[in-house]
This record gives sequence, C-alpha cells and structure tokens, in this order.
Amino acid sequence: MSRIGKNPIFIPEGVKVNLIDNKVIIKGRLGILSQDISDEIKVIIQDSKLYLRKVREDKRTKSLHGLYRVLIDNMVKGVSKGFQKELELVGIGYRVSHYKEDILEFNLGFSHKIMMEIPKEICIETKVEKGKNPILILRSYDKQLLGMIAAKIRSFRKPEPYKGKGIRYVKEKVRRKEGKSA
Repeated sequence: MSRIGKNPIFIPEGVKVNLIDNKVIIKGRLGILSQDISDEIKVIIQDSKLYLRKVREDKRTKSLHGLYRVLIDNMVKGVSKGFQKELELVGIGYRVSHYKEDILEFNLGFSHKIMMEIPKEICIETKVEKGKNPILILRSYDKQLLGMIAAKIRSFRKPEPYKGKGIRYVKEKVRRKEGKSA
C-alpha cells in the first residue's frame, strides 16, 4: 500500500491554490499551472497545507491518490522554484545554437541540421567552452513539459555504447562496450 498520497503538500509563501469544481489551479511567481482531478479524490486546504483524501477504497482510487499528490506537489515546486535539465552533446562537430528566440538548431553528424521549436514556457541556455562538450540547459516551471522536451531532444541522437557519442543528460552514465577484437 502506498503512503505517498497521505503526506500533506506544504504551500510556500507567494503560492496561491484555487479549487474550482474538480480542477486545482496553482499560481506562483514563475507561472500558472492547472490539473484536473478525478471525482474519486477530494482536495482539502487547511493552514497552508493541501491534503488529498480518497472517496472509495478500491485499487484505482488508491493509485490515483498517490499520482495526484505527486502531480500537485510538482506543480507547487515548479511555480515557486522551477525545474532544470542539462543535456550534453558528446561527439566531434556536435553543436547546438539558438536559431531564433524559440528555435534550436542542432548539428549532430547528419547530412542536415535539425530544427526544433521550443514552447514559450521553457527557457533555453547554451554553454560552449573550448575543449569541452556543448551543454544545453532547459529551465521551466512545468516538470511534465520539461521532461517531454528533454526526452525529445535526446531522441535525436541517443548515446551509443561503443564510442559514447550522442546526446545525454549531464552526469548520466553510459555503459560502454568493447568493440570487435582483432
């Protein structure tokens, strides 16, 4: 049995939580997020804490209880602090640059460049130092959107196990294999 759903969600200063029907709307200094909640879960706000209670005790309701608690907690953390993902481009000639304000241009060893439009909710920063691999930093208040965009970028050229080339998360360990022995 999961106990995650029973934990309260602490609401920091500067974050406002509104309940409208079965929708939770969270406003903070970084942005506004909303989440539809199932009828099987009841949301209660008391003393700058948010609690989720189950209406029934069936398997589906128990799984939704923990899920919604984590989603709402991530929303509260996102609008107050924000989230960040760092991607490293490993390979000779692998580069990333801002084409326009919200368009990234990737050179990943293909015969063409890859252009990707980034949503407005995500801030982009690139670090290019001589002798080091380029690093792409993505910041957002929406954890789900940030993870989807980072995974999409990584899918352009996943790290391969023989030379280790590709796009990987910073501090990600890539299991290396030996090549063909002569």
